[in-house]
Amino acid sequence: MFLWALFLIALTASYLSFQSFVDSGSRYFSASWGGIQWEKQVRNSAQIHRSGGMSVLVTGAAGFVGTHVSLALKKRGDGVVGLDNFNNYYDPSLKKARKSLLNSHGILVVEGDLNDAKLLAKLFDVVAFTHVMHLAAQAGVRYAMENPNSYVHSNIAGLVTLLEICKSANPQPAVVWASSSSVYGLNEKVPFSEADRTDQPASLYAATKKAGEEITHTYNHIYGLSITGLRFFTVYGPWGRPDMAYFSFTRNILQGKPITIYRGKNRVDLARDFTYIDDIVKGCLGSLDTSGKSTGSGGKKKGNAPYRIFNLGNTSPVKVPELVNILERHLKVKAKRNIVDMPGNGDVPFTHANISLAQREFGYKPTTDLQTGLKKFVRWYLSYYGYNNRKGLQ
Repeated sequence: MFLWALFLIALTASYLSFQSFVDSGSRYFSASWGGIQWEKQVRNSAQIHRSGGMSVLVTGAAGFVGTHVSLALKKRGDGVVGLDNFNNYYDPSLKKARKSLLNSHGILVVEGDLNDAKLLAKLFDVVAFTHVMHLAAQAGVRYAMENPNSYVHSNIAGLVTLLEICKSANPQPAVVWASSSSVYGLNEKVPFSEADRTDQPASLYAATKKAGEEITHTYNHIYGLSITGLRFFTVYGPWGRPDMAYFSFTRNILQGKPITIYRGKNRVDLARDFTYIDDIVKGCLGSLDTSGKSTGSGGKKKGNAPYRIFNLGNTSPVKVPELVNILERHLKVKAKRNIVDMPGNGDVPFTHANISLAQREFGYKPTTDLQTGLKKFVRWYLSYYGYNNRKGLQ
């Protein structure tokens, strides 16, 4: 495993060298950061307002999970600085709206790419971050078949760039980052446990997240970085991602368009361990609070540091047709269902989390069932997209 991780790092370094000649992200960097006023904004956003608090760099802060985690940290008095590149994988206007929400709570979101080492170094020069909550990633299983390079750019190269900055920082921050339940791939043992095999990825997305686990282990081993990886299970809720099934189902049902429901082999319904965003946030904060300290300084390890991986799920898988039933009840609209066999696009037939390790380590306990969580999502969706003023959708 160690040699494989070193190979991945070497491969990524080659990729980063090539990327230095590419102009694909330059529009973000020209005048979006730097200067005395900008540094003052960063420091103000990172200011801690509670005893024993932390200053956290949240990557992917304008994303779904990033927004909720940033708000929760700020609410309890921690310092938060966000980073996001606002790419167009889905409608950037939703990310901009999340950014406005964060700004209204005193959270600065810096616009920049994770692979911009100069920007990352400057942020660490301005603020001695105690923790990094790394949520930036190229998400989505099926999109990997259209744009595979974006997964290498964000999920591998971006991760290495961030870890390089973290290991050289003095003091080193503790790092908590988002892996994925997708790493379990073709594993058929349920529920999925952290000790289960993860060497059979079913998608490129899953493969990059698995590579991330190997790479972070290497940085923990060599440089003494405290690392916690979180395997999220199908996160949903307000301010969610439009590419997720529950979100696109809601949109199409309201627009009177058919929805496509996949089924597995032998016409078995697909099932997911849907986990409400507030429960995921509790797991993220619990991981940060128990992360322990990195032991290195200036890139040199001085002792062993924690390396942990946790499942964060709901432990109650629900079949996708039942998800649609719940949406129909909340929307008061019947769905036009188109049921087809699952294509070979990287999806898996089911997910189911064993969360006993997270329960034992930091008291993780999900409390929101799918019925309740979808009701909250639908309420947000109708309000955000202006349906509340339309007849029958009060």
